[in-house]
Parts: sequence; structure tokens; C-alpha cells
Amino acid sequence: MGTPIEQVRDEVKTLLRERGLRATAARIGVLEVLHEERLPMTHEKVMEHLPEGVHDKASVWRILSDLADSGLLRRMDLGDRVWRYELIDSCRAVTDDHSHFLCVDCGAVSCLPPLEIRARHGELPKALLGAQFQVRATGTCSNCLSD
Repeated sequence: MGTPIEQVRDEVKTLLRERGLRATAARIGVLEVLHEERLPMTHEKVMEHLPEGVHDKASVWRILSDLADSGLLRRMDLGDRVWRYELIDSCRAVTDDHSHFLCVDCGAVSCLPPLEIRARHGELPKALLGAQFQVRATGTCSNCLSD
């Protein structure tokens, strides 16, 4: 049995091949970062976790876009006009589109558990029955509150 990083590398190679994509070192590197961090990440945050000088910014942008288009990543804007990318793989507890919390002070993002939407008084309008909701919660995270 290999090391955890070798297992991750094997998993992301399989994910790429299942989508008909070549398992290039750059794609594998980006997917490894997103796999390890387990949270939606901006392009800049992904760049911070990649080995310095190995990947250029434009290539990482293209990789993130291609992986999102292929269905391996979820691309989201949480209202601050910044694209974030989240890996969709078997290690995630929440596999479908889910809600997130955005700290307005530091920009940290965290995944929220499944939420239930209901009307406070009465029933939801019929137009909303069966609708898909994506809730974006903003505020100050516990780390910023304790500073």
C-alpha cells in the first residue's frame, strides 16, 4: 500500500481519465491541492499551495476552468465577485451543490451542512416547490472574532 499522497495522486489520475482528460502533472498538482484543502479555493489560494515557480498563473486559470467544465470541480461566486473552486470527489461528505459561509473579514470559506428551507408562516409558494436553493451566509468567522 502506498503513501497517502500516492493514493491521492492515483485517485485524481483516475478522476481525470474518467472524464477523458490527460493526467498531466499540472492538473494532478491542482487536484491534489483541492483534495487536501477540502474547501473551496480561489485561484490565488491554489497558487499559494503549488510549488513555487512550477506553474504559471495563466496555466492554472486554464486548468481550473477546464476541470470545472469537465465536472470535476464546482465553480462558485459567493457574492464577492471572486471565483472559487471545489473538488467533487468520493471523499466529500456533501457531493451536490451546497451552501457556504463567507467570512467578510478574512475571506475564509467553509462548507455548510445540508439546510432545510421553509416558510416561517404558511407554505412556500408553489413556484418554489422543487426549486434548488443555494444559500450564501456571510459574517465574521470564529478566528476573526477571537482576534
